[in-house]
Amino acid sequence: MHKTHSPLIHITKRSVLPWYASWGIRGGAIVAALLVCALITTLVTGENPIQVYITIVKGSFGSSRRIWMLLQNIAILLCVSLALTPAFKMRFWNLGGEGQMLAGGLATTACMILLAGKVPNWALIALMVVASVVAGALWGTIPAIFKARFNTNETLFTLMMNYVAVQLVAYFIILWEVPKGAGQIGIINQKTELGWLPMLGGQKYLLNVLVAVLICVAMYVYLKYSKHGYEIAVVGESERTARYIGIKVGRVIIRTMLLSGAICGLTGMLLVGGTEHTLTTTITAGRGFTAVMVSWLAKFNPLWMVLTSFLLVFLERGAGQIATDFGLSASFADILTGVILFFIIGSEFFISYKINFRKSAGKEG
Repeated sequence: MHKTHSPLIHITKRSVLPWYASWGIRGGAIVAALLVCALITTLVTGENPIQVYITIVKGSFGSSRRIWMLLQNIAILLCVSLALTPAFKMRFWNLGGEGQMLAGGLATTACMILLAGKVPNWALIALMVVASVVAGALWGTIPAIFKARFNTNETLFTLMMNYVAVQLVAYFIILWEVPKGAGQIGIINQKTELGWLPMLGGQKYLLNVLVAVLICVAMYVYLKYSKHGYEIAVVGESERTARYIGIKVGRVIIRTMLLSGAICGLTGMLLVGGTEHTLTTTITAGRGFTAVMVSWLAKFNPLWMVLTSFLLVFLERGAGQIATDFGLSASFADILTGVILFFIIGSEFFISYKINFRKSAGKEG
């Protein structure tokens, strides 16, 4: 009689891990990533690994200015992540955060250039907020309408909208370039500072941080306790079930993407009016795609996104500081960031799945 053997290794899906266990696995992955990065840096530069760790921390906490830059970067990334989360929870894969931010930034720039000096500054800032929210909402709603009416592929549609937004921004940069032929707008209203968001407590980035905190709390309440949040969760679980219990799925899709785009547009306004005071095609710095990872790693929980946003920004700034201090190119910093993200993403496998090894015959007996 032929005897069958079980495989040496088989993978089974885990039951839901406690939060401390899942974050323990992520923490172990981060430690492993830092060890690998230290090894790579030591082999390339010959530096002491301990000095590498110190440099990583110094990249974010080396001075008060670096701390505020860290908070600013976290705030912007968190805002985009929160914007994408309702759509992701609904299983609408909105990869258009970049384009929606650019749409909001473009609307903000138009207000700052065309209305400065023609209306009071407080009215200008109010118009910037409204214009950015409307522009971002419009950019997010277009693919939602096509999804609701014609069941188009939202992933490709939102990605293509990013490229359209980039080209629109490039066109208006040439239209408004200063000086002519420079290929860039430059600092908008540099002498008058009209349309620049106010500094709170003497800190340039404090307003952005406070806005991010408010959006985070509001999004948590919205998703967890509101009727709209319940409908989003049901549509995400099963559109058929949602229709069966009377939820109008198309309306939920459009409404959710309107909200998602609006917050992305507002984030674009924070970048143009509160941080950069100019507009470029690269002002978003890829945050619309990084936000996908932040939202996914946090399991679509707005409060956990604060931690994942901090983690990614901290590691990215640390990698950049390593490249600067050791005289390496920016590409080397990108390599280190890629290694870190690889370990973080890979840790999600061990959170969701369990590796089982075949027991020996003796143990089975």
